[in-house]
Amino acid sequence: MHEPLRHLHRQGRPGHGRLRSVPAPDVAALLAELERSEPGHAGHARDAIDRLTGGEPLETLTELTVCEFLWYTLPTQVAGDREAVATALGRLLELGGLGRYAALCSSPLTARILRTYERSGEEAGTAACRRALDATGLLPPDLPELRWSSIMGPEELGAHGACSAALELARVCGEPAVNSAAGREALTRRWLTEPRADLGGDSWLHRVRGERLNRWVLGRGAAWRELAQPFEAHLHAPVPAPAGTFLAALRWLLELGRRPDGIPLPQDRDPARPAPDGSRWSDGELEAARELAEGRMGALRRAGRRLVTTREGRRLLGDRDLLWETASAALLAPAPGEDAFRASAREAALMLLAEGPPPTATASPGWSAAGRDGPGRWTPSWPTSRGAWPPSGCGPAGG
Repeated sequence: MHEPLRHLHRQGRPGHGRLRSVPAPDVAALLAELERSEPGHAGHARDAIDRLTGGEPLETLTELTVCEFLWYTLPTQVAGDREAVATALGRLLELGGLGRYAALCSSPLTARILRTYERSGEEAGTAACRRALDATGLLPPDLPELRWSSIMGPEELGAHGACSAALELARVCGEPAVNSAAGREALTRRWLTEPRADLGGDSWLHRVRGERLNRWVLGRGAAWRELAQPFEAHLHAPVPAPAGTFLAALRWLLELGRRPDGIPLPQDRDPARPAPDGSRWSDGELEAARELAEGRMGALRRAGRRLVTTREGRRLLGDRDLLWETASAALLAPAPGEDAFRASAREAALMLLAEGPPPTATASPGWSAAGRDGPGRWTPSWPTSRGAWPPSGCGPAGG
């Protein structure tokens, strides 16, 4: 799928399948009226509105869903005279009192996009569609709190549609804030995060996160489900930074990088590996912490034969909550070319971080209850080969 289509399959209505749905009463009445007054349009209108609403009432339509139908679904999934279908849909929407939506069906922009598909092919057509949709200002933007998925579940589809409808209403009401990217972000954030009566006091953001978490737990087979399911309720709520010291090896490297001479890189070994004196962590543990800090976190950088702490790294050292949040996000970010095993190892590390140290320490395979970190402080005994993840110094009890 081309990137221009990233949001276009968010309609997700049942009527987009092969089986025709039973029209809602208001739609059925309008179709009957169109059959009497303009029988030549009735067949096309019936097919178009079925795909567009999937049997739901006309009031569920938004400008975004109409645009997506006209500029993507119609030219890619409907055979025959597409301009005639658009015209017939416009007549039906006009009968239903939706003049703004009807005008889209006969607009020069719609005609131009349909011609692009016909003359230049689907790739050019979808690129034109994406440009037109971006220009509407009706696409809810990605936020730090939520980046919209390319494949959405029912909750995320509902949230996306609700945010788009809010943007549409604000524009129709003449609110100037939605004319800027910052204004659209602020409105989308408010719509996502505020508790809503129609959701029983819940927020759309909370529901989308719960849906994604449930899909992560259940979507990778029985073995993964058995491992991850006990963490589902815990991970559904924000996981605060643990009390005391955490991510100790990472913190140690960042502190060393603040010294005037930084962290010298070794001359006789892999130049990527830091070789500070006085470390209580293994090479593999320090390498994993270095890889995280220098790569995904942007907290260390090379300066000749040294590693130095960046401005971002100094900022993270001064804010323990931000360090926890940034390191957790970095653990989730896939590395280029990363295989499924390493991705699963990172996710397992996050589950351990979320769980925190248990109340008692009992030795078990793969774990050490006493050692460098002292008695009663659990540290996962991860492999220490290059790239092993995560380092024990970055584990829940590191420190």
